[in-house]
Amino acid sequence: MPEKFKSAFVAVIGRPSAGKSTLINQICGYKLAIVSPVPQTTRNIIRGIKTAAAYQFVFLDTPGLHDSEKAINLKLRDAALQTLSDSDLVLYVVDSTRAPGPEEESIISKLLPFKNKSFIAINKSDAKSSDVAGTKEFLTEKLPGTKQFVISALKCEGIDSVLQALEEAAPEGPAYYPEDIYSDQEPVFRIAEIIREKVFLNTKDELPHAVYVEYTSHHKLDDGSLVYEGNLVTERESQKGILIGAKGSMIRRIREEAEQDLEEVFGYPVRLSLKVKVNANWKKDKQLLKRILG
Repeated sequence: MPEKFKSAFVAVIGRPSAGKSTLINQICGYKLAIVSPVPQTTRNIIRGIKTAAAYQFVFLDTPGLHDSEKAINLKLRDAALQTLSDSDLVLYVVDSTRAPGPEEESIISKLLPFKNKSFIAINKSDAKSSDVAGTKEFLTEKLPGTKQFVISALKCEGIDSVLQALEEAAPEGPAYYPEDIYSDQEPVFRIAEIIREKVFLNTKDELPHAVYVEYTSHHKLDDGSLVYEGNLVTERESQKGILIGAKGSMIRRIREEAEQDLEEVFGYPVRLSLKVKVNANWKKDKQLLKRILG
């Protein structure tokens, strides 16, 4: 370890679908946070660890910030805001394909107290609908003096400049994790997240947001594979039917796609045993929300 090693916890914030999870996955070189085009895919604070010769960053992928009075969204917002306060640095990811509006201004108002430790990543610069110039102008007016970086998380462009700026600003400190660790997520949590990603990618409308994954048990087999048993819990009987699909086609697709990804993540086969059940009031259950959202 060099004489002046640096380390920092970095909160990554932004509107839903700004590309926060994609960015963290690219930086850490592994699939840590699930990704889908549906807003509010991320429900938990996901820790991604990037260790280099002279620094270690622990990136905290937060749920997308947006204004809503629903209990689950309030819980997600509180988690994201607490991370702002607790972190050493803040990386604000902005989607340059969407015109800034009241929602972006709301995030900036929450970011202002932490402006001195913040950096801006203007994302999706590769998209045809990107308006980098307009986004930069808006941010320069609202957050004058805050360093801006134009990036494409999807194509891994501009990320090195962001990391260099974070390294320069980070305090001296120890490595919090061994250098070969890229996440502190428990395996059962990672499995549930991959399953949930496949629900987001294969269903539509409000169904993905009506589902959570309930872990029941797991065990190893003699051949080295892991068996994970759990439930997809939704709010209505009609949603249960959609998740199961005709002759079990939907639940089978979710299972097979998740198993394929999980083998790449863990390096050994993961076999999923999934059932679907209904809990009409799960989003109103404060104890349950505390347990599944952390």
